[in-house]
Amino acid sequence: MKELWFQIKKESEEQEKLLKIAGQMADFIVEDKKATSTSGKGTVTILENFNSEKIRELKQIGEKIALRITIAGKQDENDAVKAADFSVDYILINCHDWRVIPLENLIAKIHGKSILLAEIENSQDAKLVLEALELGTDGVLLTTSSSEELSKTAAIIKLQAEKITFSVAKIVSTNPIGTGARACIDTCDLMTAGEGIIIGSQSAGLFLVEAEVHENPYVASRPFRVNAGSVSMYTLGSLENTRYLSEFKAGDEVIIINREGRTRKANVGRVKIEYRPLILIEAEADGKRIKTILQNAETIRIVTPNGSTPVTELKPNDEVLVYMAAKGGRHFGVSVTEETVIER
Repeated sequence: MKELWFQIKKESEEQEKLLKIAGQMADFIVEDKKATSTSGKGTVTILENFNSEKIRELKQIGEKIALRITIAGKQDENDAVKAADFSVDYILINCHDWRVIPLENLIAKIHGKSILLAEIENSQDAKLVLEALELGTDGVLLTTSSSEELSKTAAIIKLQAEKITFSVAKIVSTNPIGTGARACIDTCDLMTAGEGIIIGSQSAGLFLVEAEVHENPYVASRPFRVNAGSVSMYTLGSLENTRYLSEFKAGDEVIIINREGRTRKANVGRVKIEYRPLILIEAEADGKRIKTILQNAETIRIVTPNGSTPVTELKPNDEVLVYMAAKGGRHFGVSVTEETVIER
């Protein structure tokens, strides 16, 4: 699970508000040379330079230690790795101008030895460091005077750890319904078997549609693509809101999910809307009938508990994975639980 440490930038006008938000969202609050847990797990002593004797001394009395180091050259990088070999609990690094290569080097060399945190000043950098070398850092130390940046960074950290729970639905029927406008979502990422986007006619029930990761004799695999479905279908724009497929454009973020329910964000590279044959798929889960409309072609597959099945081969009683949202509907994509909303 990724960690969020927080330090107030000097002379902040929002100090009280920042501390309140940090107390709810951050794992540690840094002040002077101590980091204090917000959940009662004690403190961490922060060292400003590598000192093997001091590390041994603190370890002997059971102190948790963080080495805070600025990466200005190769020697600093070597010191960070050396500290991890000395079982320092946390390595807090600040890379000048956020050069990606030293960050990737440290992730590769420190992963599994110490908890690696990157010092940042905004949510945009948080996203960069948490995704570097795929593994990303183990968290961030955010220094800011902006409550908005703190909240945005906390949301990114939350997404890194967020999982959703899938239900198993049984197919009731499939019915070709003719030609319609289909949205194809090409991302700036690569997906693997069992990964895709959840799509449905009703916000309360979304099917996991797999990316085009499978080879076939006629079409090359396109692991960046989810051939998504009718333009009026819902998917998740964030963990809280739905969006219509027709709304997405290059540069937007979309939620990718695997069959275990792990989520991550990817940017959209392009959206292609074309007229294609469509198929209506109905399934039942938790006593509810749910539907989706997808392109009717062999390359479009729905994820199942043990693999995936082309929509052209689905039969009644086949099992597929679906996300069953809380009771209610959506108003402009936002969940509405206290109002009657019927989607059929």
